[in-house]
Amino acid sequence: MKLEKMDAFFSARLDGYDKHMRTEIEGAEEFYPYTASLLPKEEGMNILDLGCGTGLELEDYFVSGGKAKIVGIDLSQDMLTALKNKFVGKEIELYCASYFDVPFGIRRFDAAVSVESLHHFKPAQKLGLYAKLASALSDVGYFVLTDYFAESENAERFYFSESERLKREQQLDPNTFYHYDTPLTVDHEIELLTQAGFFEVRLMKRWGNTCTLFSRR
Repeated sequence: MKLEKMDAFFSARLDGYDKHMRTEIEGAEEFYPYTASLLPKEEGMNILDLGCGTGLELEDYFVSGGKAKIVGIDLSQDMLTALKNKFVGKEIELYCASYFDVPFGIRRFDAAVSVESLHHFKPAQKLGLYAKLASALSDVGYFVLTDYFAESENAERFYFSESERLKREQQLDPNTFYHYDTPLTVDHEIELLTQAGFFEVRLMKRWGNTCTLFSRR
């Protein structure tokens, strides 16, 4: 298995991406609208979308009457262009960058969301990101995470060891993001969020290996 750079992986699969995500991922027909339903709808609200891709969760958000301003971050410019073309006239600010690097500001957002993106990264990376995110949310702000999770600690260890083995064999730059799933268990993800400063973290719903976590700042 040859690993591909993260941005190139998703850009190469742009054609058919939305259909694949909507129809080939277990529970997707439910978890996209469910995730959108948890976000604030009011005008004047600010929402941060981490790994927004082509904006699948935003489709359901806007259909349901959402009027908040969206800030979206993604590594793939092609994905962001597709998102922008979908939502002409909506108040959306987009950044083609790593969300690990982009400053979020302090108390800027009323809510944050991420769908099927964060399962590609290491715990230490996510801990720093979650701490930055907690600082960026308002006093009553919250984070909705819908993502793919490992079914057991053994599976979690295998994903990470296999990722490292492939990177070593292919002599890849350890500081570059490559596409390979390394999901944590739900319990370990909750531990990271709690360590990062979220005082209330709840498992809301589950669809196979995809779950939605709701975390208050």
